[in-house]
Amino acid sequence: MSAPPLRALATTTALVVLAVGSPAQAAPEANLSGSLATCYGGAKRAYFATGGWGGEAGTYRTSSRCRDINVRNASEFGTEACVIFVDRTDRCNYWTYLPARSGWTVVATNVRDGVNFRVRFENLRYEYEPLVSYHAF
Repeated sequence: MSAPPLRALATTTALVVLAVGSPAQAAPEANLSGSLATCYGGAKRAYFATGGWGGEAGTYRTSSRCRDINVRNASEFGTEACVIFVDRTDRCNYWTYLPARSGWTVVATNVRDGVNFRVRFENLRYEYEPLVSYHAF
């Protein structure tokens, strides 16, 4: 075979591979979005009126839907959130900042199923606007 047909074959093969892609790469994205939809599908809403320091949402119980505890801030301002594992302590695990109108943020990771918890919020701006949050666990 001469060089031009080999180049044409190599170019055609490369274009087909680029256009089709690898099925192994596409599958995890599809599985990930399915598991995220299942996790967030059971989300709970919490509302805190203006005029306070913050508050606590819950008590909730972790489930097999999510491996982590996730919070989404639907408010006009950022806030701090932490998880309190109520069967073991009344203290926060650590504070996580949630920007205004945030996407889902993990506030506790790799939590076993069946663990009771609350989510505590703290922010001075409750004086001016309410806080609306969603919790998936």
